[in-house]
Amino acid sequence: MRGPTSSKVFITDTTLRDAHQSLIATRMRTEDMIPLCRLIDGIGFFSVEAWGGATFDTCIRFLNDDPWERLNSLKAELKRTPVQMLLRGQNLVGYRHYPDDVVERFVHAAHKNGVDIFRVFDALNDLRNMEKAMVEVKKTGSHLQGAICYTLSPVHSTETFLAMARELYAKECDSICIKDMAGLIMPQATRDLITGIKDEMDVLVDLHSHSTSGVASMSYEAAIQAGVDILDTAMSPFSLGTSQPPTESIVAALKGTPRDSGIDLVALRKVRNQVLRLRDKYGGILDPISERVDSDVLLWQLPGGMISNLVSQLKEQDALNRLDEVYAEIPRVREDLGYPPLVTPTSQIVGTQAVINVLSNGERYSRVTNEVKDYVRGFYGRPPAPISADVRRTIIGDDEVITVRPADLLEPIYEKMRETAEKAGFVRKEEDVLTYILYPAIAPSFLRKERKQEDLPARAEERRSRTTVPSSLEVEVDGEVFSVRILSVEGSAVTAAAAKQENIPREDMEGGIKSNMQGMVLDVKVTRGSMVKKGDVLLVIEAMKMENPIQSPRGGKVTEIFVEQGDLVQNGDVLLVIQ
Repeated sequence: MRGPTSSKVFITDTTLRDAHQSLIATRMRTEDMIPLCRLIDGIGFFSVEAWGGATFDTCIRFLNDDPWERLNSLKAELKRTPVQMLLRGQNLVGYRHYPDDVVERFVHAAHKNGVDIFRVFDALNDLRNMEKAMVEVKKTGSHLQGAICYTLSPVHSTETFLAMARELYAKECDSICIKDMAGLIMPQATRDLITGIKDEMDVLVDLHSHSTSGVASMSYEAAIQAGVDILDTAMSPFSLGTSQPPTESIVAALKGTPRDSGIDLVALRKVRNQVLRLRDKYGGILDPISERVDSDVLLWQLPGGMISNLVSQLKEQDALNRLDEVYAEIPRVREDLGYPPLVTPTSQIVGTQAVINVLSNGERYSRVTNEVKDYVRGFYGRPPAPISADVRRTIIGDDEVITVRPADLLEPIYEKMRETAEKAGFVRKEEDVLTYILYPAIAPSFLRKERKQEDLPARAEERRSRTTVPSSLEVEVDGEVFSVRILSVEGSAVTAAAAKQENIPREDMEGGIKSNMQGMVLDVKVTRGSMVKKGDVLLVIEAMKMENPIQSPRGGKVTEIFVEQGDLVQNGDVLLVIQ
């Protein structure tokens, strides 16, 4: 029997989360969100997606902004509008599975601090990875929205997605989201899937898509005709490209129809004007690649946030000219790994491995991230299609592949990590323990208030009018060359991290092991004097949100170590010496 359809179409606005994650790498600051929330609260949105996803990571990594305080502040302004978050199932807001005790604590803390609607998904559509979070959301009394990650592959179809919708409905989800993170869903497929759900289930249906391929607005119209209840949109200055269709346009298109959203366009214009000012402020981050329509997404299937991150990551590696090669490699890696939908964390897992394969100049899987190895071992869940024996052996050799729910293998860690954090002296509130558990490499410096908010890059026209000031110079005095490090220019100090980095050697030296990427040192596995064998892991560098082990190319003795945990390194820096 066909479930009821709401008479009007509800709107979830994504400007405060997915829109700026897709277009400006999640760099919008809380200080800019507060006045925007005051305007938004009177609009009448179904919800405002304002937390979760990459916002947590970016807050502590780049913005020196407490994500818990952000959530609290936003909720204080959004008195009439539900705050929605994106929750990665057992991954929460991180990139790996966390034990059940952490999931339980996190969900309840998020609800206490202001989350009203939890959109829960799993990158592999493995319901086992969603169940614990869903149970805890129901316990809080919050709205539970179960999400289906929409993708295209030989093993995905309307029927497989309908089967998952039935499972979500059986789990008492208050709504079901079709999460089309790459903008792949076509109008006819939209009709088929939404009609199929509505014919069988008495549940609200939300369509979330991206405009990357240029198809999303047409699919939204098909969704409206098929009886969709909620559409995800973004305010026009942060819409289109790799973001969502524009809120104002969708509201206007519905005006005067039986499915009118009820939102006042004049009131919406005030919000638009405020967002327009923010677009100007963050214009230096916007990349034309993320703003334009790119039909190639129908070939590569990259979600919006992944494209902007890939561009940023390749720039860091000084390899942006190889972006097309990476695009071509991504479908090959995805097929090798059993056609996972490309959404965090699988988008990072597949994308980063594709970058490594390309930068390895044809030697595919000569270097493999820890995350890819864990994925193949089954620690992220069940791939949509089996991984071939040849690929499995190439990546993990004869290692065992698990078949149980991955979190069943994880011991509780909350109390142990809380004790460690309290002894270290950086716990001011209970939520700080969760921040530490989620990001143990970054959180200590953030919680000790040692990190600095990154500067906003200037817009292109402003950059052209400025003279770039280097951090170091070579100066010749009376025929002798001196290396001079610039500590300040007009009172602006070079960061401690940058100053320290000047002491890391880059020149060739006998036995020197160089970094082949830019990133942060997560862990140093050896000490001065250690004896190592070829293939031993010397240290781990985090780059492109993935852990990259640096292995010894030979056996020998570690005689020098130039870096320590937390150091930033550049491609070509000498990390240590093995004689």
